Order: sequence, then C-alpha cells, then structure tokens
Amino acid sequence: MNQEVIRDARTLGTPKMLLLGLQHMFAMFGATVLVPAITGLSVSATLLFAGLGTLLFHLITGRKVPAFLGSSFVFLGAYGLVTASGAEVPLTYSSFGVACAGLLYLVLALLFKAFGTQKVMRYFPPIVTGPVIIAIGLTLSQFAVDSCAANWLVAIVAILVVVCFNIWGKGMMKIIPILLGVIASYVVSMIVDSGSRAAVVESVSAAKWVGLPVIWGDTALSIFRRSDFDGGMLLSTVITILPIALATMVEHIGDICAISSTVGENYVMDPGLHRTLCGDGLATCVAALFGAPANTTYGENTGVLALTKVFDPRVIRLAAAFAVFLSFCPKFAALIAAMPTATMGGVSLVLYGMISAVGVRNVVENKVDFTNSRNVIIAALILVLAIGIKYSAAGAISFTVGSITVSLTGMAVAAIVGIVLNAILPGKDYEFQKDDEGSTAVSFKV
Repeated sequence: MNQEVIRDARTLGTPKMLLLGLQHMFAMFGATVLVPAITGLSVSATLLFAGLGTLLFHLITGRKVPAFLGSSFVFLGAYGLVTASGAEVPLTYSSFGVACAGLLYLVLALLFKAFGTQKVMRYFPPIVTGPVIIAIGLTLSQFAVDSCAANWLVAIVAILVVVCFNIWGKGMMKIIPILLGVIASYVVSMIVDSGSRAAVVESVSAAKWVGLPVIWGDTALSIFRRSDFDGGMLLSTVITILPIALATMVEHIGDICAISSTVGENYVMDPGLHRTLCGDGLATCVAALFGAPANTTYGENTGVLALTKVFDPRVIRLAAAFAVFLSFCPKFAALIAAMPTATMGGVSLVLYGMISAVGVRNVVENKVDFTNSRNVIIAALILVLAIGIKYSAAGAISFTVGSITVSLTGMAVAAIVGIVLNAILPGKDYEFQKDDEGSTAVSFKV
C-alpha cells in the first residue's frame, strides 16, 4: 500500500508536527555541519544562517515551496583556494567571492522575469537538469561512503533503521525514519565505542547551554579595511569562484524541478523560478558575508520529502526555526558536532541515493529519448565530468587570464558543458511550455 501523502501537517496535531520539523532539521544536519567542519567556518553561524536563509527563501517564494536551504557542497572548492604563487587565500576573501556568486542568482532570476520561464528554460531542459541531479547524488556519495567507513556497524544500524521504519513502520514511526535512524545509531555508537562515548560526554558537558552564534569579527565586508588588503588577490578569488554559481544555479533549477516532481506541484511556474532563484541567491549572499557557508536548495530535502511523503512547507519552516534556536545553544552544537561520523554517513547514504533516484525519475517522467544521440552525448558528458573531475586545492580545471588564475569544479564544468551542448547541438526533441491547465510540461516532437 502506498504511503499517504501529508500536505497539511496541522491535521496530525502540534506535537507531531513539531517532531516532523525536528526530524527535517536532523536530516539536514549531516551535510550542513559537514561543510563548516571541512572548511573551518563556524558551525553555529552555519546553523543560524541556514535557518534564516530558509525563512528568507520562504518569505520571497510566498511560503509555497517545501525547500530547506543548507550548506552547499558545490562551493567546497571555493574555500581553501591557493593563488598561482602558492599563497593561501584567506577565508574572508573566499566568503566575499561566494557572496558575489550569490548575486549571479539575481541576474538569472531577472532573465526569467524579463523573458519568461518558457524561453529561459529552453537552456535548462530535463536532459540537462536530470543528469545534474543524478550527478549531485553520485558525487556526494563519496562523502557518505567515507563517513560510513569510520564504523560500518554504526552506519549499517542507521541504514537499517531508516529502511525498515520507512517500509514497515506504522503511523508516526513511518514518517520519522531518519530521526529514528540518527538516534538508534548514535546510541549504538556510544555503546560499542568507549572512546567516542568519552569524547561526547567531555565536549557536551564543557559546553554552555546558552551562547551567541560564532560570527566572524573579521567578516567578508571588513577585508576592505584591512591593512594587508590585496585587491589583486580578491579579484582573482572572485573570478575563480563566480563560475561555480553556474553549477549551483543548474542544481537549484534541478532541485526545484525535483521537488515539483516529488510533491506534484508546479513550483517552476508558481511561485516561479525567478522567485526561488532570488531567495536562494540572497540567502547565499547574507550567509557568506557573515562567515557561513553558501546556502543552496538541498538535495537531502528532496530525499526526505520522497521518503516521508510530508509535503507541508510549514514543517520546513519549523526545521528552520529549530536551526536558528539551536544555534544559540553551544551544548546542542557540541552534541551535533560530536555525532558519530558513521551515523551521518549511514543516513546520508540513503538520502544521497534518493537524490540520484529523483534525477532518474526526472528524466523518465519527462520521457527523455535516449535513442537520440544528442541526448546520450549530453547526459554522458555531464555525468562523466561531474563525477570524474576531482577538485584539488589548485583547482580541477585551471587556466590563466592575464595574471588571474581561474579554477572550476567538476560540477561547474559539467553544468557549463551541458548547457552549451544543449544549445548548439541539432535535433532538439523537447519543448518547454505550459499546458491548458497552466502547469509545466515538456512536449516531444514526433
């Protein structure tokens, strides 16, 4: 029997709705806190601006889209950059570059508003967005597998609990499998790993119950007042980071299409991609300027929607409110920071797989014709480039323009190649348009 879809969580009662919001927040935590852990950014600031960014996004989009904005993995390459001379780029410079990249969202949003969704979406058809969504899940999968490798027993517990409760659970247990998986594997880790248990107790007990989020005193904006300000380095950093936004914007469009497909609502047309892009871009700008990672519509969010069948945007806003509230609790931040790596890995393994599955669904439901050679070529190059190019400190694909070195991530290269090939290769067999009922449709020429 198919799981019942929940579009108004208020029918479940306030306690259950709050629990669903808490689950959604936990589901986002694995990757959200992993980005600051990798880059050295503040965990508490990350939680604060993920929550505020999500609420800003919902405000701009009319509170219609059940999307959570979390830390972007695509922008990982923007941090830890080095110049051609080998000098490390300060995080404040990188954050300023990410903030500028967020402004590009507003440019694309303006194009959607000025020329209409139909004309602009010709450059972002399912043959581009579908493989990009698939690639997002597959590229993230390495993080999940590496995390699982820390303790496969703990990771397998998380996976089994999520799968079993999602398939055989009853009532509320069926729609909170991720939260149950996190709790169960966390408890198992504390039992089987005495060293981990001691570390958790020590870090949590030493943390305060209430405290301000750690926002940089030396923010991205303050670099212009620094005595050691280097304009050349800043310009080089901005130019290097800007192309990454091409990948994240395609990712955003893919995520909105995936959410629309999962929920059964046409968010591409209402509230419209110009509003969703604007919300995402502004959230990224604000977060980056205050020392938090770039925000993005989360693939994990789509995975949770597909898994729980809870489509009420109120649940997402509750998750955002919880993130903001808990950013002021250092003890909770310590508890999350001490969460076993394998726990995050096990849960993420399921969610990242769901992301790729949604990408496959996007391609299948739009009836992309893979007997058409152009479609095969576009999809193949997107997948191979996104997965095959490994981003290093010096950049995966690097080239020099004058005295400035530009570096591109695999996702950025894949997105650019996919968009360009779709635009220039002959034999397009799809057309983006609105049907008689005003919903988005992709029609195929016979």
